[in-house]
Amino acid sequence: MDEPIPVIRAVDYGTAKLMPDVDRSRAWLLTMDGAPQSYVDLDDPTHLEFEYAQRLAHVLDTVAEPGRPLDLLHLGGGALTLPRYVAATRPGSRQRVVEADRGLIALVAEHLPLPEGSGIEVEAADARTALEETPDASADVIIGDVFGGSRVPAHLTSVEYARTAARVLRPDGCYAANLADGAPFGFLRSQVATFAAVFAHVCLIAEAPMLRGRRFGNAVLLASHAAPPVVELTRRAASDAFPARVEYGAELERFAAGAVPVTDARAVRSPEPPGGAFSVG
Repeated sequence: MDEPIPVIRAVDYGTAKLMPDVDRSRAWLLTMDGAPQSYVDLDDPTHLEFEYAQRLAHVLDTVAEPGRPLDLLHLGGGALTLPRYVAATRPGSRQRVVEADRGLIALVAEHLPLPEGSGIEVEAADARTALEETPDASADVIIGDVFGGSRVPAHLTSVEYARTAARVLRPDGCYAANLADGAPFGFLRSQVATFAAVFAHVCLIAEAPMLRGRRFGNAVLLASHAAPPVVELTRRAASDAFPARVEYGAELERFAAGAVPVTDARAVRSPEPPGGAFSVG
């Protein structure tokens, strides 16, 4: 059998590269303009290489009893890592994936095709526009994992956006987003304040060194009207290869103290990562 070789293609918003993993026979890393974007193992979709994906998976594993099918809306598609994970762990789930980059959608469909009957539908659209067009109370979970380059777009960070997400979610549903920031955490603190202005409960999942300001990194924000499964999330996050903390309640209030909700008029992109923070190869 021929060894897999990298695939490089210009897509709508940059240069995508699929690189085979030498240690796993049908696993691939997707980068966009050199920044890691997704990792997929076609033989084992439950294998999650990136820490932020593992933390989003903890949310997906704990929001409902194990194996129960869910209705999910994924804003941002990449190589469809989490939709594949849900299809494997919660068979029968209905999943809609919104990805703005048509070229990337075509690349992934060609080289990393979805299995038959996956229940995953992929559409090319802007995430905010697609969310605004989604019916009320139609999703159990919304996953926000949209990056323009290495930055979260401004129009996905506002109170108006959060209110739209809340409208689309069912009463016991939750919104979970992959965000990136570093000290002094102006962006991340504003996101906590923004979603706390709309949802009854907000928590953050991130590594302690990142929260202490020692490095730029990813944090998962979870927002819901129902109380989140903090104890179970804390246990799972602490047992990861790179242990993470769950900030909730008074601790999260101290973290976000002084931050104010962001409106569309004031929204800005997440900060530019420092050189080399998210680059490979």
